[in-house]
Amino acid sequence: MKSFLKILFVLVALAPAKSFACAVCYGGDIDSPMADGMNWGIFTLLAFVGTVLGAFLAFLIYAIRKSEALHAAAQKSSPDISNV
Repeated sequence: MKSFLKILFVLVALAPAKSFACAVCYGGDIDSPMADGMNWGIFTLLAFVGTVLGAFLAFLIYAIRKSEALHAAAQKSSPDISNV
C-alpha cells in the first residue's frame, strides 16, 4: 500500500500544471459550449447524488419510525411484569 501511495505521489508531483485545471479555471472562454457542457454535467451529477442521498435519508426516517411504532406496539401488548 505504501508503494502505491509513493507512485501516486510521484505521478501527481510530475504532472503538468495544465492537467489540474479545467477550461474555465485555466483562463478559457467561460461562454464556450465546452464550459456550458461541463456546468450541465456538474449539475446533473449533483442532482443524482442529491437524489440518492435524499432517498437514503427517507429510508432511514421510515425505518426509525417503523421501529418506534413496533416498539410501542410491543410495549402496549405485553403485560407489565415489573409489578409482580
